[in-house]
Amino acid sequence: MSFLPVPREPLHRVAVTGGTHGNEMCGIYLAQHWLQAPEELRRASFSAVPILANPAATAACRRYVDQDLNRSFTLTILGSTATPNDPYEVTRAQELNQLLGPKGTDRAFDFILDLHNTTANTGVCLISEASCTSFNLYLCHYLQLQNPGLPCRFLLYDPPGTETYSLNSVSKNGICLEMGPQPQGVLRADVCTQMRALVASILDFVELFNQGTAFPAFEMDIYRCIGSVDFPRSSDGDLVGTVHPQLQDHDFEPLKPGDPIFKLFSGEDILYEGDSIVYPVFINEAAYYEKRVAFLKSEKFQVSVPALPGLTSSSPVAP
Repeated sequence: MSFLPVPREPLHRVAVTGGTHGNEMCGIYLAQHWLQAPEELRRASFSAVPILANPAATAACRRYVDQDLNRSFTLTILGSTATPNDPYEVTRAQELNQLLGPKGTDRAFDFILDLHNTTANTGVCLISEASCTSFNLYLCHYLQLQNPGLPCRFLLYDPPGTETYSLNSVSKNGICLEMGPQPQGVLRADVCTQMRALVASILDFVELFNQGTAFPAFEMDIYRCIGSVDFPRSSDGDLVGTVHPQLQDHDFEPLKPGDPIFKLFSGEDILYEGDSIVYPVFINEAAYYEKRVAFLKSEKFQVSVPALPGLTSSSPVAP
């Protein structure tokens, strides 16, 4: 699998965004804390900017007001002419694009770290788009080395035939830190503490990269989304079953053909009919009911990542 080149200049313009979804509480409260205490995000070569991404949804403790903000950063939406009747998240996406972008230009931020929570049992998951995968692989490997007892999985998410639409796609390089399980509208101390520590490690990695640290070659398992599976439904679209107990909470574990995936309300089991092993992700995620997704399917494969030489001394360093 081939990846785009890693950036060869320091990443000085860095943002940490929380509250892209207004009921995912760790990123919200961490962003609000850092807005009052930004020194926690400072490193020698840069100071990350904390941003509360969706303040209206946060105030209402809802995922979004009018539409999903994290699906609103396509060039089509960002380039549309503003009108008074625009959905709130369209207006907010355009504001964030002006602040952190514009998307696809040299003026865009170097790196955006977007913080999310899920109700699914994903643990620590880094979600990357293909355009940023090379740099993010080194970042993920660094986190794995720093936290040997903490599984940190790498999910490549690039739906074919669609524009990139996430908040972190506005920057030249970006990644989503997804952590769960945590209920919507709930702040769990253990998840929040862990996220805060991981943010610190991610900023430490950016600092090491900026200062010219070389990173050795390695091999790593990654997961790539290949589709989604909806709940069993009636002809009217109503649920007639839910995620099977043998699948629930088993994110990133192998699902074999013939394994149960749904339990119908009538008591019958629905079995997985695929022709190969897949790895379900975001199993029974609360926010995906409206998207008609019971879980995402991913394939697992190993990549060999070459050594990354350090930046040259001629690369500019921020004052």
